[in-house]
Amino acid sequence: MPPTTPPEDFAEEVGGAGRSALARAITLIESHRPDDQEYAYEVLRLLMPATGNSHRIGISGPPGVGKSTLIDAYGMLLVERGHRVAVLAIDPSSTLTGGSILGDKSRMPRLAQQDGAFIRPSPSDLALGGVTRRTREAMFLCEAAGFDRILIETVGVGQSEILVASMVDTFAVLIQPGAGDELQGIKKGIVELADLLVVTKADGDKVAQARQAVAEYSAALRHVAGQRPILAVSAAHAEGLAAFADLVEAQRTADLASGRRDAGRDSDAKRWIQGLAEEQVILRWRREHDREARLEEAARRTLAGELRADQGAAEVAGAR
Repeated sequence: MPPTTPPEDFAEEVGGAGRSALARAITLIESHRPDDQEYAYEVLRLLMPATGNSHRIGISGPPGVGKSTLIDAYGMLLVERGHRVAVLAIDPSSTLTGGSILGDKSRMPRLAQQDGAFIRPSPSDLALGGVTRRTREAMFLCEAAGFDRILIETVGVGQSEILVASMVDTFAVLIQPGAGDELQGIKKGIVELADLLVVTKADGDKVAQARQAVAEYSAALRHVAGQRPILAVSAAHAEGLAAFADLVEAQRTADLASGRRDAGRDSDAKRWIQGLAEEQVILRWRREHDREARLEEAARRTLAGELRADQGAAEVAGAR
């Protein structure tokens, strides 16, 4: 159930940097209940003028590459530099139960203890793109609460993860040293959209492997997607971490000066509203009282060869 507090008062709580209110607001915006969402979107409407002032950073990479470890160390560095850091960590949902472990706070133990940080694990809710249905809205709420660095940790590398690249200002793809072939574990579509690549776990007996990986990826990328900044980082020993942070900040400065950031955000705003519109169309279609009957009849006739599959789909959709 939505709060009984007027949306204006609740928005003021979120905008006043209340982490408890922020967490509740994200829970409401992620809810599938229409009354929760209506309330949350009204709160978001009131807060929108206070959004847009952060640098949005996407962190992607295959499972086990060290995304959470890097974010914990990088987030600590940002806090030390005077930033307020929000982490939106996406956990995969079970295809059977829809459940999710949501254990990212335990994987970012130092950052979770910082007053200037907020970590929000959310289930992917089986959404594609490496993010959740409401990652954009959660990002806006964090900005309204005064967090000026938003880190989005995606589920893991896959072709569908390119969606997150459209909603962030900097998209970093993490790679493990010693992964074999130069492009093993990452997809061409992801690399083309990456702003920078990070070879992780560059410490101990993997230092040489990490350096070799940097050289190999640099050579391979020239033929695949054009040159991208690439560096080796050891989050565990904070080696290369400052260089990574400086690269991100340099890109932010350049994108602000060139207008690239604002152009990207304008395009993403259109994708956001279009996605919500498509979601509403689908929900209305699902609420039709005869949808199941029409679906069953179309499937029967298609299997019997009485209808082409596209004709059956058109009948179910009401286009025929």
